[in-house]
Amino acid sequence: MRETAKLSTDNISSLVATGAGFDLLRYYTLPDFLGKDAPYLLYYMGKNIARETTLTTWDELYEFFQYMGWGELTLIKEKKKEIIFQLKGHIIEKRLNQKLFQVDFRLECGFLAQIIQVITSDTYECVEEKHVKDSMVEITAIKG
Repeated sequence: MRETAKLSTDNISSLVATGAGFDLLRYYTLPDFLGKDAPYLLYYMGKNIARETTLTTWDELYEFFQYMGWGELTLIKEKKKEIIFQLKGHIIEKRLNQKLFQVDFRLECGFLAQIIQVITSDTYECVEEKHVKDSMVEITAIKG
């Protein structure tokens, strides 16, 4: 097994990638390999990526989403057993309005669930709700 550095906003800012290439892998290639289990595995891939980060604060989380090209993540409302986020921005609008494939945000949800656990010390499960008309995604983190 090769040794790799933990992911941080400092070192990921040096990566160069295009969203189109990432989306082709995510929505064409992975489902072909993984079949109907692709959404579940993407969720756990997100959790795994989060475990390889050094993120410990909300601000680092929001910055990480920006650097990864996952959109602008904003905390909208905090309840006793839920935390509601909004994911928006140009990249989200483009993903929601393209006609090539059906998009999901399972990778982002898995990542978010794991980082919330790091920040709050509580276990959360995240689910997304797409709002195509408003060009945004609402992600609800539900305390486990």
